[in-house]
Amino acid sequence: MNSVSLIGRLVADPELRHTQSGTASVNFRIAVDRNFVRQGEERQADFITIVAWQQRAEMICKYFSKGQRIGITGSIRTGSYTDREGIKRNTFEVWADNVDFCESKNSSSGGSYGGNSYNQQSYRQDTAPANTSYSSGDTGDFVEMPSDEDLPF
Repeated sequence: MNSVSLIGRLVADPELRHTQSGTASVNFRIAVDRNFVRQGEERQADFITIVAWQQRAEMICKYFSKGQRIGITGSIRTGSYTDREGIKRNTFEVWADNVDFCESKNSSSGGSYGGNSYNQQSYRQDTAPANTSYSSGDTGDFVEMPSDEDLPF
């Protein structure tokens, strides 16, 4: 089974390209943090090349920019080529099958997606009742259930 799931940050703005037949594609790299840090060292990251095609490529270029977190699921593709000096080189890339947003629109350094302004903090404040305090353990909004022995489940 060839299946990969990654969450990382875009290293650069993705640039949409088209094949000679007009198919949209994008190649970009993401930095994926490693799970462990040795004591006294900085966290290490792996830089992985991602390839996406057609509508997925167009969506990535429209809604993602450098520094934003992105979730990718796909498969590994390997290949090889001979460089100008005649040395055989191997390639490794992930072909994206699914792409997910991994942060709110305003929490990254890249700005808003697609030009739409969105402020998650103000959204939360506007939709939550003003007198509700979940962090303090306020139980005023809860009704105590009678202690029946007959539970409905």
